[in-house]
Amino acid sequence: MANTRLSVIFFTRARPLASIILALAAQVLSPDPTSAFDWTPTTEEIQKYRKSWNPFSHGPLLILSVDLQPEGQLSVRPFVFSQIGEKSFGNRLTLATESKEGPVHLYSVQHPFLGFSYGVTNHIELGGGTSVGSFWARDSDSFNQGRGGPTTVNTGIGDTTLTIKYRPMVQDPETWRPSITLTSQIVLPTGTWFTGTERPPGGFAPLGRFPATQFGSIGLTEGVMYRKNLRPFRISAGAFYTYAPPGSDAGDTTYTPDIINTRLIFEHILDDKTGFGYNLEIVGLHGTTWRADGHAINRGQRSGSTVLGVEPALQWRFGQSNFVGAAGVLFTVAGQNASNSIYPNLSIFWYWSKSGKVQMR
Repeated sequence: MANTRLSVIFFTRARPLASIILALAAQVLSPDPTSAFDWTPTTEEIQKYRKSWNPFSHGPLLILSVDLQPEGQLSVRPFVFSQIGEKSFGNRLTLATESKEGPVHLYSVQHPFLGFSYGVTNHIELGGGTSVGSFWARDSDSFNQGRGGPTTVNTGIGDTTLTIKYRPMVQDPETWRPSITLTSQIVLPTGTWFTGTERPPGGFAPLGRFPATQFGSIGLTEGVMYRKNLRPFRISAGAFYTYAPPGSDAGDTTYTPDIINTRLIFEHILDDKTGFGYNLEIVGLHGTTWRADGHAINRGQRSGSTVLGVEPALQWRFGQSNFVGAAGVLFTVAGQNASNSIYPNLSIFWYWSKSGKVQMR
C-alpha cells in the first residue's frame, strides 16, 4: 500500500494531465466503481491479458507500441521511411486538393531508422533509436522556369531517441478496460553535434521517428497512449507533446514552436496464424503558436502549422519466425503552413526473449 501511495504522489506531481486521464479512465472502465486504482497491474491481470486474443503480428507503423515488451524480451526494428513533397499548404487549413506548387521540392529517406525496445520489467520498457538520413531539396521556381536547380543534397546521421514507457493499466479482455501507457522521450541531435547534418526544409526530421520533432534540436516529449483488442480488431491511439529547449544560431537564442502529435489506428487481423491484416492509421502533426516556457517563437512557423494524414498499410509474419513486417503509404489529406507530401514506408521487427518464447506485446 505504501508503494501505491508513493506512485500516485509521483505521477500526480510529475504528470498532472496524465493523472487526470488515468483517474477518469479508472472510474469509467472499472467493473466495480468502488474499487481502488493501484497504478501497477497485478501479475494476474497481466497473465489474463497475455492469454487473451492477440496474434503475433507487426502492429501499427506510426505509433510506439502501447503494450510493453514482457520482462526480458527484446525487439530490433529497421524502419525505412521516405518523403516526396512537391506541393505546399498556405496559411489556412485546407484539403490536399487545394495545395499549391511548393517553393521547394523535397525528397528524403531514412535508410534505415534502427530502433530497439527491451522489457526491463512487466511495467517498464526502455527503447531508443537512430538513423542515417538523406534529403534532396530543389528550388521549384527556378526549376519550373527551365533553369534547373539550385539543389541542396545532404546525407548524415540523424537524431537519437531515448524512450522510457510505463504501463499503469493493462487491458482486461472481459471488460472495456484498455491498456494505458505513459511515455517519456528525449531526442538528442547527434547528427548536428557530431557530423554537421543539415536541417531539411520544413524543419522536421525525415519522419521515420514517431512522434515527430524538430530535426537537429533537443526535444522533450511526454505522451499518453491507449490500446484495446476487440477480436478481430485492435484499436490504438496516442497524444504526444514535445517541447524544444532554447537553441542558438549565429549567437542568437532561438525559440521554435512546441509540437503536438496525435495518432489513431485501426487494425483488422485477417489470419491469426500468419499475422496478416491491414491497418488504417490516422496521423496529426501540429506546430503550436506558443511554447511551454512562455517565450515568443522566433524560428519556424510562428502562425502555427498542421498536417493531417491517413495511411493504409499491410502487416504480416515471415512464416513461423520471430520476424514480422509491415508496409504502407501515408497520404497527406489536409494541412496548413506545411508540405503536402506522401510517405512510403517499410518496417520489420525481430523479437528475442530470454525465456525462448516470444510473446506479442
